[in-house]
Amino acid sequence: MGTREIKSPETLPETPASFDVNSESSRRKKLGIYFMESDDRRTALGGGYTGGTTPVNIRGKPIADLSKTGGWIAAFFIFGNEMAERMAYFGLSVNMVAFMFYVMHRPFSSSANAVNNFLGISQASSVLGGFLADAYLGRYWTIAIFTTIYLAGLTGITLCATMNIFMPNKDQCDQIALLLGNCEPAKPWQMLYLYTVLYVTGFGAAGIRPCVSSFGADQFDERSRDYRAHLDRFFNFFYLSVTVGAIVAFTAVVYIQIKHGWGSAFGSLAIAMGMSNMVFFLGTPLYRHRLPGGSPLTRVAQVLVAAFRKRKVPFDSSELVGLYEVPGKVSAIKGSNKIAHSDDFRCLDKAALQLKEDSVDPSPWRLCTVTQVEEVKILVKLIPIPACTILLNLILTEFLTLSVQQAYTLNTHIGHLKLPVTCMPVFPGLSIFLILSLYYSVFVPLSRRITGHPRGASQLQRVGIGMAVSILSVAWGGIFERYRRKYAIEHGYEVSFLTPMPDLSAYWLLIQYCLIGIAEVFCIVGLLEFLYEEAPDAMRSIGSAYAAVAGGLGCFSASILNSIIKSVTGNAEKRQPSWLSQNINTGRFDYFYWLLTALSIINFCAFLYAAQRYQYRVKQVI
Repeated sequence: MGTREIKSPETLPETPASFDVNSESSRRKKLGIYFMESDDRRTALGGGYTGGTTPVNIRGKPIADLSKTGGWIAAFFIFGNEMAERMAYFGLSVNMVAFMFYVMHRPFSSSANAVNNFLGISQASSVLGGFLADAYLGRYWTIAIFTTIYLAGLTGITLCATMNIFMPNKDQCDQIALLLGNCEPAKPWQMLYLYTVLYVTGFGAAGIRPCVSSFGADQFDERSRDYRAHLDRFFNFFYLSVTVGAIVAFTAVVYIQIKHGWGSAFGSLAIAMGMSNMVFFLGTPLYRHRLPGGSPLTRVAQVLVAAFRKRKVPFDSSELVGLYEVPGKVSAIKGSNKIAHSDDFRCLDKAALQLKEDSVDPSPWRLCTVTQVEEVKILVKLIPIPACTILLNLILTEFLTLSVQQAYTLNTHIGHLKLPVTCMPVFPGLSIFLILSLYYSVFVPLSRRITGHPRGASQLQRVGIGMAVSILSVAWGGIFERYRRKYAIEHGYEVSFLTPMPDLSAYWLLIQYCLIGIAEVFCIVGLLEFLYEEAPDAMRSIGSAYAAVAGGLGCFSASILNSIIKSVTGNAEKRQPSWLSQNINTGRFDYFYWLLTALSIINFCAFLYAAQRYQYRVKQVI
């Protein structure tokens, strides 16, 4: 979607006497005329020209022969790192609740909230990783540093599950004592150690998640005719690697835990992370890098300060020289091409208003280039889309805990084979794997006939499809939970909430699992591609971090919503259990699912409004 370079007019026409300077259309026309390129200053940040988004090697030098670097081979080295990270992420998310309950003797509710907070921190702090990558380190070194931190955290968790000193006394702690809460709880320092290594692991993920997808996409040449097709397939394969990691976590890691114990299960995650780090470093000679563009927060602050300083300057001022920009096709910002001027957020345009009083070399805190202003506009414009995915991430988080509690009451046998309850979340992963495998052979041709889009659906359409399917998922969850609870009460299982009912199969849960898997494929994959494509060139890690932040806020929101529901619906004095009672048969999980359904419908309407108003940005020809 390239466009011609914006040229400066050779002469500025005089404003006609009848020109209505107060009308919005006239102001836009005049700003369009005044979009000038200037030779006054070579860069807004005090440096020289750069090669835009030209790939460089690990030493920052231009790559002489691009055919020997990048492409799918380099991308596959990067896939392995993401696969191991997600294997550890999901392995901890599904096993840590049970570990805290059975080993550390913590209640289910507090264990679930602790894990939700871990998941939230590991995603919400991705902004830090994205900032470091875009500003100083670059994506490669950010991944290298934070994968090492991740490995250290996993090693600490393995020690906690292996050495008795880190675990409470298990004498006289049978299942009945455990359910009644009579087992000796973990000492405060033991929980402090566990939380510390758990959050170190989450902090390690913060540097990996926003950079891996962007670094993988960097391996493809933007000037290639097949670039968009390669990018589309890359993000699908990228999420396929995420799914494979999740499937391994929900099957092999759970099997290791059952057969060999918690220490071996968590140790297998540490070993997988160590091996993936080795593979990532082996691919170093093949990688294409992008120069970090300097602190994006500083550039954002410069625009806000410059716009505030000139807030009283009218757009039709006689002192106006034009909108400031450097000449040529190359932006003043490292690793970034120019961005065309847009009419959004007009107040920010004042940061680029060049007045006669501005010096030959003005401070960037007083005058910013149009590209720098447009960077800030884009960051603001992007916010509503990932914000609308927060609720989907909340639902994904709730499913990891609520559906496991449901599965404990159901028959998980397949013939003579009994599937462990903690393996149940593997089914969304399997549905994602199947959908991604059939995506190009089934979905794209069918949807292309309906939408006319060459790739079946636009990025925002895919996000919308995912949100719509997530509504069906939680609605079905409420319907089945109502039936499951009624069945449990009628057949005398009201008190025995961890006793499986032999005549009610857990595989009714597959419907909601598969639906949420479909929702995740369309929404998250579409969102990742959307953010990478729409984010400014020098802020793509931060753009990708938006998706991770939405995931983190979803996790935190799940904890907050759970606490609110428990306090509002439960009453200890009247012995009235909350909707989310630890005894699922006396709680009302069905009401909770329907509440999520109602919230999802409202959120979907908000997304439709935001998507309808969003205009894909037009990129300059490079």
